[in-house]
Amino acid sequence: MLGALGQILIYIVPFLLVLTFIVTIHELGHFLVARAFGVKVDRFAIGFGKAIFSRTDRHGIEWRLGWMPLGGYVKFSGDLDASSVPDQAGLAELRQRVIAESGPGAERDYFHFKPVWQRALIVVAGPAANFLLAITIFAIVFMSVGAQLRPARVAEVQAGSPAAAAGFQVGDLITGVNGKAIKDGGEVTRTVMLSTGDPVRFTVERAQQVVELTAVPERREENDPIAGRVKVGRIGLGLAPAPGDLRHVRYGPVDAVVEGVRQTRDVVGSTLTYLGRLATGRESGDQFSGPLGIAKATGSLTTAAVEANPAPEAIAINLLLTLTTFAAILSIGIGFLNLLPIPVLDGGHLLFYGYEAIVRRPVAARYQEMGYRAGLALLAGFMLFATWNDLQKLNIFQFLGGLVS
Repeated sequence: MLGALGQILIYIVPFLLVLTFIVTIHELGHFLVARAFGVKVDRFAIGFGKAIFSRTDRHGIEWRLGWMPLGGYVKFSGDLDASSVPDQAGLAELRQRVIAESGPGAERDYFHFKPVWQRALIVVAGPAANFLLAITIFAIVFMSVGAQLRPARVAEVQAGSPAAAAGFQVGDLITGVNGKAIKDGGEVTRTVMLSTGDPVRFTVERAQQVVELTAVPERREENDPIAGRVKVGRIGLGLAPAPGDLRHVRYGPVDAVVEGVRQTRDVVGSTLTYLGRLATGRESGDQFSGPLGIAKATGSLTTAAVEANPAPEAIAINLLLTLTTFAAILSIGIGFLNLLPIPVLDGGHLLFYGYEAIVRRPVAARYQEMGYRAGLALLAGFMLFATWNDLQKLNIFQFLGGLVS
């Protein structure tokens, strides 16, 4: 039983804490901008299902904490449900009732009667809050802890590998990839991982000379300690800094924010690259993860942070640093996902508002309803696919067996 409890504490609790924090920031983005425009709000909820905490403030807003902490929502007055789908059948009746009770113009306090540009800003505020959260976390880490830069020094070239065919030698220092200057070996690894089958151009310093090399990554299946079994691009290089290569950099406030923006941009760029390659058939979909995979990654990172240094104060610092950095990356993912043009997601709402702004009338209620139903089906299918990936990659039955052993 202690073993099961320990597994739950390591895998489930950190995941729920991180997810709840990110969702709260996302929904606060929607809420704060909506209130700035004077929108009436019925409910601010974190979690779904029966409320374990609920309080209504003097503005009539119910603040609710649901028992199932896997999301959240802001319910505007006039919404049909928690996804801010308008009750098309009831909007005309609502407008008439509000005008009758409070006079002409009172309907402007309702989200669905706001100008389209205000509705668009309210919707985009959620994902924007996620990106701002990530930038803030990265900036704080860069200011307080700094960054360890590990130059991309070649320590091993595997025989018969694409790297060997390209002419790499032990001791080479990679300073650029595809024309972009790099400072850390991680940038080389990320580019190669998402370039299977495509030529990658490397700028290399060798014996005080600059050499240009080109290698084509090949897909390999590996067992990643965090993500589980994955198929990624590799060229057969082992990177390790030589003595004197390592640099620890601590940034000032302005530079830390700039680096935070760059880190966020790089994560979004990698995601777009992966999706583009997936759409053209050059990548498989095995890198998609659902709640199970994210919980496993959170637990693995938590375990690594605890094992890095057994001293209690070191464990606390390592856990805080690890989970906040992971929260930044996950926040970017949630912000990006919500911007996809799928009805019921924020991006789907923006798609409808874009149409309304161009043609000067909203999408017909029948088509909106069809879009929301299709969006729900697509989202459910995506979650099933991601969960299947998790089951395949993480050997979930062994994992669940460990919980009850």
